[in-house]
Amino acid sequence: MSLNPQHAQIGTGFVQRYYAAFDGDESARAGLADFYSDGKSLVTIEGDQITGRQSIVRRIENLGFQKIQRIITSTDTQPTGDGGVLIVVAGQIRTTDEPAQPFHDTFVLKPAEESFFVEHHVFRLGQPA
Repeated sequence: MSLNPQHAQIGTGFVQRYYAAFDGDESARAGLADFYSDGKSLVTIEGDQITGRQSIVRRIENLGFQKIQRIITSTDTQPTGDGGVLIVVAGQIRTTDEPAQPFHDTFVLKPAEESFFVEHHVFRLGQPA
């Protein structure tokens, strides 16, 4: 078992970079492809499962909002047995002119050469406050 002792730094750095791309303008969202792998990434958004880098980015780009604001209330990380990182994020999210809603985002990062890729990603909205 190879636990990554830097899981907290890796996890918080990943969350900052990922949400900067996701929450930026629509053209910045195309950069999300760099976080995923073609044959190894699986994403579930509100129960809808998507695999593969291009399909994932296309789904994210078609979520139907222009602007997004996110307030992160917690980021928890754990090392996985293969040197990866489990990340669980909770907070509030507001898109365009919609009211804020709680959200939960879970990521499993896997090592790849000198970096990491998102192997699993699950996103769920909570009930509006």
